[in-house]
Amino acid sequence: MAQRILFTGGSGKAGRHVLPWLASRGYQILNFDLKPSEHAHIPTLLGDITDGSQVFNAMTSHFGYGGYALGRPPGPVDAVVHFAAVPRILLMTDDETYRVNVMGTYHVIEAAMKLGIRKVIIASSETTYGVCFAEGDRDYHAFPLEEDYDTDPMDSYGLSKVVNEKTARSFAERFTADIYALRIGNVIEPHEYHRFPGFLANPMSRKRNAWSYIDARDLGQIVHLCLQKSGLGFQVFNAVNNSITANEPTAEFLKKWCPQTPHRRPLVGQEAPLSNRKIHEQLGFVEAHDWRNEVKPAGG
Repeated sequence: MAQRILFTGGSGKAGRHVLPWLASRGYQILNFDLKPSEHAHIPTLLGDITDGSQVFNAMTSHFGYGGYALGRPPGPVDAVVHFAAVPRILLMTDDETYRVNVMGTYHVIEAAMKLGIRKVIIASSETTYGVCFAEGDRDYHAFPLEEDYDTDPMDSYGLSKVVNEKTARSFAERFTADIYALRIGNVIEPHEYHRFPGFLANPMSRKRNAWSYIDARDLGQIVHLCLQKSGLGFQVFNAVNNSITANEPTAEFLKKWCPQTPHRRPLVGQEAPLSNRKIHEQLGFVEAHDWRNEVKPAGG
């Protein structure tokens, strides 16, 4: 029987690509969001993650009218993928961004654990590395950025994601559950690759993203791999593609554009400064959308 998944925030920028990717792999998905998904074949239950009772109900809901034919109330879903959030700073006030993201994540994880759901994947962020929304120009502590980095954001959004990782760790240890936090890089949708020539022409515009990105479709693969991998307890994974958004080798590029930042290990070829080595080694991630293959030639 296909896994039943509650996916929060499936109507957002990343979720709108991850939803159909997972559906194509046979998952039964219920999208839980403030607005419907654009994918008519994937049901949406409208609701608010900051309301704990709504979250609890969503995890124990029929996915459609067909569920009533079974003659019994639905049990909890098999897993939860939690992407719903205020997606960045300057959309709401700082305190509201923090409240929604922190309390929403708390409600999602708490409901899942107390319902006996032992697999939860949450969306963390590259902003936890402290440069993306910093006040002024700030250097990273060291390259590459790996999951053991001392996260130290200044902003309400990045701070909310650090707190959410701590919440996930706490519940994973208390309930002996698998809760994986994805530090998602700059999400690039298929129609956005036209922006890459501009990235190359203005390298410092990409510093806040550590010259890294994640294709929205490859993010779908990463979520799938997380759903299939059990027994890891609490984990943080950088969710990014393989390559730096630059033409030069990474070590040479960073020596020029970020010369004060030390390197903790040799940077090989054009590997992304925000390292995805862990998802390669522990999850078996193999990217399908290298930006060099996605960017159309000038005039093409």
